[in-house]
Amino acid sequence: MRILSGIQPSGSMHIGNYLGAVRQWVSSQNRDAYYCIVDLHALTLQIEPEKLREQTVDYLASLLAAGLDPEVCTLFVQSQVPYHAQMNWLLECVATYGELSRMTQFKEKSSRQEGYRVGLLTYPVLMAGDILLYSAEQVPVGDDQRQHLELTRQIAERFNNRFGVVFTVPVGVQPAASARVMDLQEPTRKMSKSLASPLGLIYLNDEPSEIDKKIKKAVTDTDNEVRVDWENKPGLTNLLEMFASFSGETPPRVAERYTRYGDLKKDLSELIIESLAPMQQRYRELRADEGALRALAAHGAHKAADVAGPLYHRAAAAMGL
Repeated sequence: MRILSGIQPSGSMHIGNYLGAVRQWVSSQNRDAYYCIVDLHALTLQIEPEKLREQTVDYLASLLAAGLDPEVCTLFVQSQVPYHAQMNWLLECVATYGELSRMTQFKEKSSRQEGYRVGLLTYPVLMAGDILLYSAEQVPVGDDQRQHLELTRQIAERFNNRFGVVFTVPVGVQPAASARVMDLQEPTRKMSKSLASPLGLIYLNDEPSEIDKKIKKAVTDTDNEVRVDWENKPGLTNLLEMFASFSGETPPRVAERYTRYGDLKKDLSELIIESLAPMQQRYRELRADEGALRALAAHGAHKAADVAGPLYHRAAAAMGL
């Protein structure tokens, strides 16, 4: 059963990305999996062209270093498969303004921007095309993307009803159990590249000294009682969750071993540094040969185009092109 997931190359990849998504990609990569670095989506952000190009290659190296095998899964860069942009236009002629303007993320993001670009409104249609091009039957989605997946289903059903059955209508599935990784400085908020404070997240390629500093400065509370309690002790519980995710234990089991926050932070710092070291070493090896990375990306794009191309042409022909 084919699955598809994407990641936007904005900022640097952090442990929230790894624990929350990438690690699950690795474990599911032998299930006819298509994994996409969605650089077209990143154009909705204020990002310099050279920075976007650099970060796209960085993400490719990071995903490979984390364990993705391009001979097992299909790993590609979105913009290198032109059918994504072409399908976007077909589906924009099927979607409605009302549907797009009701998207919660559009409302939130547009309220923070003056003179927002049209892409901020329409990128859910591009996302729909990403999914429908590969006839993905299952799409792992978190709570923040459920509305977008429902839009994808609506667009697919409307197209099929009007032009004939072309698209597989995908089903959203709960991602495999993953860590709930929150900002180290604002532990009531998800760890995020876009809203992070300098000490709020740990990047996959942070130096050991930087990881240690961030963990030591992580917000906790004052009663010094080590227990899992998201409501009253979100900072401490976040650390316990991170520890459990890297060690393979449960947060309560980790909590049983500690009576002092300082000891927990010290051991967590050492655990993260040790866990990330092999990925960091592999990343440096991969990143040193950008030509090889670009060749891998081209290989993935070719594999993806072999699937996306025929589907695009069926959709275009159905609409009269």
